[in-house]
Amino acid sequence: MKSQLAQAWDGTNRFQPLPYVLARDCFDRGTCGWLELMPNFTKEGFKARDSIIDKTRWGPTMLSSASFGYMGTHGSMSGLYSLKLATRPVANRYEEPPAPGSMAHAIKRLSVFRPKGLVQMEMWYAYTPEQDRIGVGEKDIRAFGAAFDVQDESYRYFVGARFLNSVNGELKRQWQILKASDDVTDEQWAYGRQGEWNKHGVDPMWYGRRYPDGRTDGYQFVSGGQQRLCYNESDDKINWIYLRLTIDTAQREYVELQSGSTVFDLRGIQPTLVQPYARIDGLLNPVVWVETDANRRVFLFVDSIVISCQ
Repeated sequence: MKSQLAQAWDGTNRFQPLPYVLARDCFDRGTCGWLELMPNFTKEGFKARDSIIDKTRWGPTMLSSASFGYMGTHGSMSGLYSLKLATRPVANRYEEPPAPGSMAHAIKRLSVFRPKGLVQMEMWYAYTPEQDRIGVGEKDIRAFGAAFDVQDESYRYFVGARFLNSVNGELKRQWQILKASDDVTDEQWAYGRQGEWNKHGVDPMWYGRRYPDGRTDGYQFVSGGQQRLCYNESDDKINWIYLRLTIDTAQREYVELQSGSTVFDLRGIQPTLVQPYARIDGLLNPVVWVETDANRRVFLFVDSIVISCQ
């Protein structure tokens, strides 16, 4: 039987955790181990290695009371603070590599503590651009998502979901899952740069060629995945939305994606498996991210996250 903690949180039933709770992050208590992803500073002078993707200028991760000039202070869904991911006001066209600063990416570094089986991430989140201009800025948010970076004794793989909201100013509103194209090469994975990356399927949030219709070499569209998420009449009115991603680490496959009240059955779909990396056996890192589609800051607010397993 699930514990009382797994069944309820703060007197509500807003989560559906599996029996064992790995992390229960309410950001009124702080950042709870979530931090922005930075490159590996392993070169002489602690410099990052050269890359076509500059992660040193990605937007910061912070705690926020979600204050806006007209609406005032939202607070979070059930308290004062949420985890806020904020891009910088710069974007390339969709089919180009992401511009430095056009993404914000938060990660919590975990390791597996139970046998393989079901693993799940749930969160309540909201998204909006900075209220810095007239009109409704929904189309300025390119995408946001949640995923796990997993490594077992045989493979490393990324398994997650992205909501593709807008492409070059055109609203798409469709869910995708992380899975690399079968015919992509390592060089194509890094936008044609030779020697940049040697394992396509890793870091699909920013690698993988992109196409003007919203396709990429790193994602596949979810069947029936069109969804109109709640977006209010003004950029300073945010609505909290529920997201749940369930995977099976024993089968190395997707299980379900739930967005609001809509559930997508993903059983039988495998992520892209690559050879394991050195020193990171047992990796189980949850990540969330947001990307801007315009020269404008966009925000992802996360009220709370629960990571659970069988």
